Amino acid sequence: MFRIVNTCNFGKDYPDEKFLNCPAMSEDEAKTIAEILNRREGPNAMRYWKAVESSYELAPAFQP
Repeated sequence: MFRIVNTCNFGKDYPDEKFLNCPAMSEDEAKTIAEILNRREGPNAMRYWKAVESSYELAPAFQP
């Protein structure tokens, strides 16, 4: 099963990732939804969506 994650589009060390609030789904479904969301934001957006396995661990935000 797969989920959708919002992450930094510029490869930062602390991207402060968050899951999209929706149930786990097939890989094809997750990739399709992520693609649609990314299309809305455009290629130069600060953040983007990606499909990841349900066991994926979110990368944290910077904590001083």
